[in-house]
Amino acid sequence: MQNINKFTEVYIFVPSITIRRKLPYMESRVKEIDYLKCIFITLMIIFHLVYIGDKYPYAKQIVYTFHMSAFLIISGYLANNRKDARSFLRKFLWIFIPYACMEAAYTVMSHFLPVRESVDAITPTVLLDKIFLHPMGPYWYLHTLILCNASYFLIYKVTDKWKGIIRFIILGIFLYILSEVRLLTFANAIYFLAGVAIRQSGLPIIRVFQPSFLSVVPLVILCCFPENLNRGTLAGVAITYLVISLLLATYTYLPEKVKTLLRYIGSNTLVILLFSPVFTILSKAYLPLFAFDATGICFTIVSVIFVISGCFGVTYVLDRLHISPYFLGKKRMLPPYPPAD
Repeated sequence: MQNINKFTEVYIFVPSITIRRKLPYMESRVKEIDYLKCIFITLMIIFHLVYIGDKYPYAKQIVYTFHMSAFLIISGYLANNRKDARSFLRKFLWIFIPYACMEAAYTVMSHFLPVRESVDAITPTVLLDKIFLHPMGPYWYLHTLILCNASYFLIYKVTDKWKGIIRFIILGIFLYILSEVRLLTFANAIYFLAGVAIRQSGLPIIRVFQPSFLSVVPLVILCCFPENLNRGTLAGVAITYLVISLLLATYTYLPEKVKTLLRYIGSNTLVILLFSPVFTILSKAYLPLFAFDATGICFTIVSVIFVISGCFGVTYVLDRLHISPYFLGKKRMLPPYPPAD
């Protein structure tokens, strides 16, 4: 495993002082972030199941208010603008290539299969439009992430000698311009900017989102009013904050084996984002088997396991066939499961 002997600087915060230490590269991951990513990717899977989304439309509306917003905050926080241009372009390329391939495949699939979004004809123009301008399915997130990351890197490189607040404002203006030409939604870009702001502040993300079970009270109150269920409103921002705060509060009380499993899933969300649409569509095939369960809970549990296992299975096959270096830019995309302590 490369970089195992490298060290990266991180900041460890204790109640009254800040201690600067060097920790091994693999230990520098923020475990709570991987946990949060697992929860949000699982919610994405659940409500991409058409049956569940139709059965619980209000719950879907609540989840859609915060789950991808939180993902964008985390993405902005983790974005690295200190890389050299070559390293950045390499990382950029190995997000764009699988994104473009899967977006093209999803577009073609939507022409032949009964999905919510469909296209009337498959032409080069349609494919280029979906890849570069108007992505379909869950791939809008990767499209937004690519644009936000590229904008962040380029603007901060060009304005390298400028004050931090000026650079941040310019980034915000640039993302707003991209929203005006309909390349992204500015409400989504705001959450990415929030993550960038947290990173630039030097505060660890878990200090900004204070873990608290008390957050459930205002969260429930806000979610009782449908007009609040919009990520582009202040209420949507508050809901996102409160959900993260509540989830961080629950993390401490989870059994260690559960934490390990959730963190492993959360550290591999890219492959779930890429391959999950295939398996959510396939899950329709066994839906009749769960006719006995009017709640849809059994179908949901089985489908989440099926989708995540399927995504990891495809990635494992790509690794074993040595295709990952050409599709995902890594010799091994799926790391081994952490050994038990």
